[in-house]
Amino acid sequence: MKASTINLINSLALIIFGTWGYFDFETSQSLTAFIPVGFGVILLICQNGVKTENKVIAHIAVVLTFLILIALASKIPGKLESQGLGLLRICSMTFTCLLSMIAFVLSFIKARRG
Repeated sequence: MKASTINLINSLALIIFGTWGYFDFETSQSLTAFIPVGFGVILLICQNGVKTENKVIAHIAVVLTFLILIALASKIPGKLESQGLGLLRICSMTFTCLLSMIAFVLSFIKARRG
């Protein structure tokens, strides 16, 4: 799959799951739930540049994806105790970020060789 397609999926997952996390009635409404949403919106804005293989925009998208991946992965141990939908949301967003990072690295390797 192309990096642009996975970036689109990742950005939509961050927006949808982050918004769901804010409006989830099992937990208190915290504005920190909008952090992934903000990253998702920025990645969505970068989508056209990633699709046209603009190097600068692609590198910005990689850095943002890496930052949110680290932030989300660090939240998993805290969510393991509750084992609710919050854990599902965090793991889903982490998984899409990881897939996006892999796709970006593979596309960079392909561009370097070709």
